[in-house]
Amino acid sequence: MAMGQPASLPPLDVSRAPEGGEVGAIQSGWRLALREFSHNRLAVTGIGILIFFVIFCFIGPLFYHGDILNVNPIAANEPPGAGHPIGTDANGFDVLGQLMKGGQAALEIGFFAAFVGITLGALVGAVAGLIGGIVDATLMRVVDIFLSVPFLFVVLILAVRYGASVLSLSLVIGGFTWPVPARLVRGEVLSIRERDFVLAARTAGSGNWRLIFRHLLPNAFGVVVVNVTFQVADAILAVAYVGFLGFGLHYPNTDWGDLLSNGVGYLTDGYWWLIYPVGACIVLTVMALNFIGDALRDSLDVRLRRR
Repeated sequence: MAMGQPASLPPLDVSRAPEGGEVGAIQSGWRLALREFSHNRLAVTGIGILIFFVIFCFIGPLFYHGDILNVNPIAANEPPGAGHPIGTDANGFDVLGQLMKGGQAALEIGFFAAFVGITLGALVGAVAGLIGGIVDATLMRVVDIFLSVPFLFVVLILAVRYGASVLSLSLVIGGFTWPVPARLVRGEVLSIRERDFVLAARTAGSGNWRLIFRHLLPNAFGVVVVNVTFQVADAILAVAYVGFLGFGLHYPNTDWGDLLSNGVGYLTDGYWWLIYPVGACIVLTVMALNFIGDALRDSLDVRLRRR
């Protein structure tokens, strides 16, 4: 090569492009988050467990028809065996069928309560963060009041007064769990509202509600998604608490907490099938949701995302 001539660059080898995309392609944040989530083994395990319980509780009864309505004292407290894979309880009800029925109620209440809590909390947090001033101060004091109230006691009182049902428990639990997502969304909105795209939208004439639904909430979606999984897990545990204390759903409806409460009195008699299967259902479901929530937090937060 002659002196003074620029060195020629080798041709670009596309086949040696970094794994995960073509040369020069910029992956979106959501695509990176999805890749990070799919590489998390605990997250994949949690998804698998949750899918299993959804199939078990909602599709299982279509194929397995255990008797959970007709009292049969002759078949009371039978151990697992032919005809009753997980045995029967004190009323002769099939435990496997009850697990499916109780799981339906637990999952329905968990997801509906989380929807109510997240929707209300996100709206309150977005309004407080965007408007600020006296509105923000007032709404945050309301949040403090709700956080100071032991909502489990309120749930018990309302269950005794008005009766427990899937809808009533969902509304009560969701109505007392919205302060946490409200604070999270408010914090996100406070950091987003001063960005250029929000200022540009405001200058263009966008009102507060348009800013909230078109710009602020979509950009706080990551925080909301992560919190949903923990809200569902907390709601399922709350249903279990209420049912265990004897104020949950009752015959002909049932939930996992009610099954656990009914089986505790027989634990010392060796009837393990009344305790351990339903306990395992509660633990595995909540654990799966926590795995998913932790993985979502790690994958959506750029600071926690692995390189």
